[in-house]
Amino acid sequence: MKYLQRWNKELRSFKLQGILKSQIIRKERMFIFACILMLIAFMVWQQHQYDGILPSPNGYKVESTSALLSSSFPAKRYPLGLVYPYNYSFILNEPEKCRHKLPFLLLLILSRPSEVMNRYIIRKTWGNESLVPGVSITRLFLVGVPLQLTDPYHHRLEEESATFHDIIQQDFVDTYVNLTIKTMMAMQWTSTFCPNVSYVMKVDSDVFLNTKHLIEFLHPKMPLKTNYFAGYKALNAKPVRIKENKFYVPLELYELEYYPPYCLGQAYTFSGDLAEKIYNIAQTITAFNIEDAFVGLCLKTLGISISDTPHYLFQIEKINYDKCLFQKLIFVHRFPIDELQQVWTDFMTASDICSNHRM
Repeated sequence: MKYLQRWNKELRSFKLQGILKSQIIRKERMFIFACILMLIAFMVWQQHQYDGILPSPNGYKVESTSALLSSSFPAKRYPLGLVYPYNYSFILNEPEKCRHKLPFLLLLILSRPSEVMNRYIIRKTWGNESLVPGVSITRLFLVGVPLQLTDPYHHRLEEESATFHDIIQQDFVDTYVNLTIKTMMAMQWTSTFCPNVSYVMKVDSDVFLNTKHLIEFLHPKMPLKTNYFAGYKALNAKPVRIKENKFYVPLELYELEYYPPYCLGQAYTFSGDLAEKIYNIAQTITAFNIEDAFVGLCLKTLGISISDTPHYLFQIEKINYDKCLFQKLIFVHRFPIDELQQVWTDFMTASDICSNHRM
């Protein structure tokens, strides 16, 4: 009897040990499986972060800035994700834009892939190429590659480009820190595909631009200027050294206490001959992420002075719309695109009413 009781006790102990052992094995297997899944997820994330391969609208592979930082390209490697100089490639291009119609004014409008509505309204307002009778205007929007693979506007750009033929895009990531690269794309495109243009206006997409007054300011009937650069001139501006600030510039990119004189990047105009000069000299200078100050450094290196222009023509802060006041301005910054659409008809019909208006 005692033998049977001991046998039953050992049997129960054996079964319990087996159950516990099987549970331990099951948990170990689940842990190993979870580790494998985490490893796979980490590898996918690494691939996305550092390989940076983005599908372009027409099927080519595009390397993001993060990929360039970890690659063996012969480009200088900077903090903040900026890589320049590097021979970026055009994904979308309009190489024939100036071949059949040499423009007096080339509008180069900095845009983001998602700004579909901005581009649509600009085409119908101040970016209308037929806006000023007798003066040839060419309009182009400048974009990079969306930061996110899932950006729905990434593939729509190709369709928009095929419809309007006014978008150029290169294979750099479209971020604020890469505005220098975008501006150099503007200089490269102009010097390559429109080298004989009279004047260029580089402008942001969130502005009110008085294109007619700009052309009057540039005097189409006067001899063309050369080495001409004009806008809202900034003097004695200092680089921002606070890392958390949007405008932070490390000492290793720009070590001087002050920037050279430069025109604020929201809008400036220059003679067509300067595009090639600025683009070429930029290849020899350490680039930094404040694009307008970098262009100022290019001009200083070239020995070219910025024209003295009345500051009131270039309103760098948003001001309330006034039909007669706006007739005498070239540009107003931070002007909402919906408000632009609302006031444009009124603005276009106000020139006769405001003919006697004075600043």
